[in-house]
Amino acid sequence: MRNRLPENQPRSSCRPLTRETHRMNHSDLTGTTDASPTAVRPLGSALEVLTVFTWLGITCFGGPIAHLGYFRTEFVTRRRWLSDRSYADLVGLCQFLPGPASSKVGFSLGLMRAGYLGGIAAWVGFTLPSAIALVLFAYGAGALLGTLAGQGVLHGLKLVAVAIVAQAVWGMARNLCPDRQRASIAAAAAAVVLLAPTSIGQIAAIALGAMLGIPYCRADNEAVPEPLRYGISRSVGKLAWCAFAALLTLSFLPMGGSVAGMFSAFFRSGALVFGGGHVVLPLLSQAVVAPGWVDPNSFLAGYGAAQAVPGPLFTFAAYLGAAMSRPLGGPAGAALALVAIFLPGLLLQLGILPFWSALRGRRLIQAAMRGVNAAVVGVLIAALYSPVWTSVVHRPADFAVTLVGFVLLVIWKAKPILIVALCALAGMAFTIRA
Repeated sequence: MRNRLPENQPRSSCRPLTRETHRMNHSDLTGTTDASPTAVRPLGSALEVLTVFTWLGITCFGGPIAHLGYFRTEFVTRRRWLSDRSYADLVGLCQFLPGPASSKVGFSLGLMRAGYLGGIAAWVGFTLPSAIALVLFAYGAGALLGTLAGQGVLHGLKLVAVAIVAQAVWGMARNLCPDRQRASIAAAAAAVVLLAPTSIGQIAAIALGAMLGIPYCRADNEAVPEPLRYGISRSVGKLAWCAFAALLTLSFLPMGGSVAGMFSAFFRSGALVFGGGHVVLPLLSQAVVAPGWVDPNSFLAGYGAAQAVPGPLFTFAAYLGAAMSRPLGGPAGAALALVAIFLPGLLLQLGILPFWSALRGRRLIQAAMRGVNAAVVGVLIAALYSPVWTSVVHRPADFAVTLVGFVLLVIWKAKPILIVALCALAGMAFTIRA
């Protein structure tokens, strides 16, 4: 099917760059960045998605905001699966719904590229590497992190995340905040997140962007946003909503120390967290420490290990499932806990995407989303400072490594894997020398 967007439209103060003609297959968006000509690409495969996301699952250090930076580099800049505008739309939507934001973005990109199998492949590829590492840690294979060299490599990999997030902020700000209205919205959103550094602060910042976008980012001649095809019918969306509601209701019923009770505890934890990340810690503590399934020392040791592995922090659930002796432990417990904690966010994503694709084409929604996109840039700016910068850059050598990585990414267009290798080696060298 061929869709054409109007060309040479008049610009407005809140109008992003126009796109040229693009093609779309049944469940695949063929797109590019807002500033680049369209490249026609064939429909992707689940194997392609699995390969890309497995590599990201191995190399994405730094937490959910850093993951979003890695995703932008890979899918907007390098592979051109979608534009900056559409990517920011998706990030803003995922921030509103419960569950790990970066995993939901990855799942949606997999759906867009290769349908249901693509969505599953994206989740498996991005999640499995860190889940396996944490299960191994539960069996005592964490000695490497105790060595000086291991700590240095880990520190260098975290410095990569600083450069990646800085690159994402730089690129998205240029495309999504080209005028003073949206630049002001981004600054206001950053201030909200810095003053209220919680998941509620992030949601409030994005909501503020939507409210300000409606009056200040309207454009009569605005280009229609590129349609995003996820291959999900509305019937499937409704079924996903019903499944989420039913499982969440059941999770509050008393089930004791049964396997069903364990599934419900992890499902409930995943369903009540917005933005993901560290917010899930108290919920998981209540779910597994309070009933005596995991002792407090083991819980904290696993949480520390979760900071040292790439991929989503929710894979901490795999460690907890493996560390349990009851009601189910070992690899089977790890698999059950992992599926249960991610399932709420993925069901909600399946439920909202078929309706979201239609809603985002309306002019009022477009204006709100231009404000949301600017707010997403502000959220990234705030996260670049805290926790990404403040938790990693402690000395002049750290800043030097980060600066070199940023210049290589932005100016020299170096491949991220090269930056990962250089920063890991530099981190190890500086740590041993110190």
